[in-house]
Amino acid sequence: MSTRHAFAACIAAAVGTVQASGPGDEPPQESPVRYLLGVALRNAPEYDGAQARETRLRPVWAAKIGRVRITTSGGSALLGFGRDGAGAGASTQLIDNAKWRLGVSARIDSGRDSKDASTTQGLPDVRRTLRAKLYASYSLTPDWTVGMSLSQDVLGRHGGLTAGLDTGYRLYRSESTEWTAGVGLTAANATNLRSYFGVPASAAAASGKPVYEPGAGLRDVSAGVGFKHAMTRHWFVFGGAGASRLMGPAADSPLVQKRGSASAQVGVAWRN
Repeated sequence: MSTRHAFAACIAAAVGTVQASGPGDEPPQESPVRYLLGVALRNAPEYDGAQARETRLRPVWAAKIGRVRITTSGGSALLGFGRDGAGAGASTQLIDNAKWRLGVSARIDSGRDSKDASTTQGLPDVRRTLRAKLYASYSLTPDWTVGMSLSQDVLGRHGGLTAGLDTGYRLYRSESTEWTAGVGLTAANATNLRSYFGVPASAAAASGKPVYEPGAGLRDVSAGVGFKHAMTRHWFVFGGAGASRLMGPAADSPLVQKRGSASAQVGVAWRN
């Protein structure tokens, strides 16, 4: 069985488990339409492992219609749906109670245009694709949560499979302000690592890099803090900072200029 077929089977099993649940396991009633619009200024490396940095102004938005959410990265948590295990794209919660959250999501992965950075020129592009994600989290206490996720390129365009394990803690919460912190660990299969950190023999001469074909393994470890503060009923500011370090086969890549990196962002948004 291929990785894609195995991943699809996992999602089907999760959906089937929810459909087979009894009356006591019914999800909460659907809430009205909710949405958020904002903008964030972010400073981060050009890509994982790059020395050069870039500062970008990016839109942040999220919407919830019934059980379906459609958001940019981080938008779901800002709208007040708790930990953002789904990430960007369209998602739905299959289980959502005091202890457990289980959901599935889908998003467009832009891949990589190798001409965008000097260190990746001459390498094959990573094609745009569709990624499906299965995610789950468990609340150890009201403030402390652990989670996991699996994300698969379902179109077979060499995006591969990634897996994540993380824990989050709410440092402080008042009527208007919340501070959170978290750490995470990411691993990937050989397909993913070879697409983003590998140098195939066919591109070694054009790229000027030695051949490198990593196997499956760890990709990175990260930690960060974030906040959001309500200025009025609808307007609020948010931000955060984080650090990460490439590990395993990813860290050994000849494309990596710097194993450790840091990022920061600040933004403002309006929600209904």
